[in-house]
Amino acid sequence: MDWLRGMGDWMASVVGGFAPGTVALVGAGPGDSGLISVRGAVRLMQADVVLYDKLVGEELLALPSEGAELVFVGKRRGEHTWRQEAINAALVEHAQAGKRVVRLKGGDPFVFGRGAEECEHLSAAGVRYEVVPGVTAAFGAPTTAGIPLTHRGVSRSFTLVTGHAEPGDVEGLNFDALAGMETLVFYMGLKNLAANCAGLIAGGMRPATPAAVIHWGTTSRQRTVVGTLADIADRVEAAKVEPPAMVLVGEVVRLRERIEWFERRPLFGLTIVVTRMREQAAALSGALRAAGAEVLEAPTIALAEPVEPAGLDHAVACLREYDWVVVTSVNGVDALFGRLRALGGDARWLGGVEVAAVGSATSARLSEYGVRADLVPGEATGEALGVAMVERDVAGRRVLLLRGDLAGQELPGALRAGGARCDEVTAYRTVCPAALPEGFLTALDAGRVDWIALTSPSAWVNLLHLLGEERRDQVRQVRLASIGPVTSKAIIASGMAVSAEGVPHDVSGLVAAIIEQRRQEE
Repeated sequence: MDWLRGMGDWMASVVGGFAPGTVALVGAGPGDSGLISVRGAVRLMQADVVLYDKLVGEELLALPSEGAELVFVGKRRGEHTWRQEAINAALVEHAQAGKRVVRLKGGDPFVFGRGAEECEHLSAAGVRYEVVPGVTAAFGAPTTAGIPLTHRGVSRSFTLVTGHAEPGDVEGLNFDALAGMETLVFYMGLKNLAANCAGLIAGGMRPATPAAVIHWGTTSRQRTVVGTLADIADRVEAAKVEPPAMVLVGEVVRLRERIEWFERRPLFGLTIVVTRMREQAAALSGALRAAGAEVLEAPTIALAEPVEPAGLDHAVACLREYDWVVVTSVNGVDALFGRLRALGGDARWLGGVEVAAVGSATSARLSEYGVRADLVPGEATGEALGVAMVERDVAGRRVLLLRGDLAGQELPGALRAGGARCDEVTAYRTVCPAALPEGFLTALDAGRVDWIALTSPSAWVNLLHLLGEERRDQVRQVRLASIGPVTSKAIIASGMAVSAEGVPHDVSGLVAAIIEQRRQEE
């Protein structure tokens, strides 16, 4: 979601202001966080208080500012954390206290979401509010299951139905009427699936009518069970499908065989942990999600300034005295330009200085600051960069090497062996976070983690430290993916195996290696 923050000012200007004392009922979409509307995302970033339901994408909860209050008011089957009356009262209370309040609701607020009830209560209390539509589950889940709601020559209409009766509803569903519809979509229909199917058949619908149940639609946890009215309940029971799930009935279900796409993605159904810092995880997490994986971000690295920052400042102030500046990571690039700005400089201070970078990611970050790398080796390792620079003849040349405090000596050793006058300067320190996210630990303990993606030796060392001895055996049951040989060496040295190694040694290579390994195992 970092890209949303980067566009925050533009989006806020398009969406408009969010006045204190206002409640925004925001549809979070059907599960995939990326399906929230622009207006909904902006309101989350502007919120002082967020009251959220169970079925919202976890990534959305990272959008509010650090000081925003997040309150879970969701409902689970048989367990209502908050009664609706208490939710209504909390919305009014926070708004009257001058807060910007977001009521974050799964799907769309006005489609089986009780949004209108909340609006009635806010209106009666004199509280300003707005409603931000969301992609309802009936639109999102069938799409990712490969089942269109309408199709020429097959279905010209669809009907949305609640799958269970409300308290006090003595009449129930009109199955005689529903049996004549072309496409039916049942919300919350799992509990009464067998009874509803029997009712449709009794109402005149053919027992052979295709039916499907979609579990956790639009997410990497999606499962789709297909059958007919006559047997779908038995199939779902055999597959042990649990809520949340949506039921579709109609001839359109047959189209899934030809147009389903979502569950065919190469990493679909896998849970992969990304250990990069949150600020740098977007590219890897995004690529894995695009390939179908469920991604859990568990940063095992944090950055800190050098113990003696004066050394970095002196080197940056003297940039023009060097022939080469070498950066070995995105972090090094950010540290360089951070100090440049602090000292009143910019990219022009590098005028006349050649710049070398390890890997395409580091080169790309330089480009973001307006600097084109003069040398990027074909292999993204310090050793390869050392060979390439020696081939450029660095004998007698002054080289400034900006790197982390835990970097090895292969690169400076090669440069000095080639005759360069190399000054090593610590641009940043790599430190271990205090703890791992609870969501990752829960998934690991439950055996739901399939892969852990590692992009540096320190990420691996810190992971083992944070997990402790009691969870080390659990990690042995998980496949490990390494971005390159340096990281692989650290994993092997700890007595564990590397299941996939990126070639090239960057994000694209890492993702491709995981995909290839899964292909081989299928």
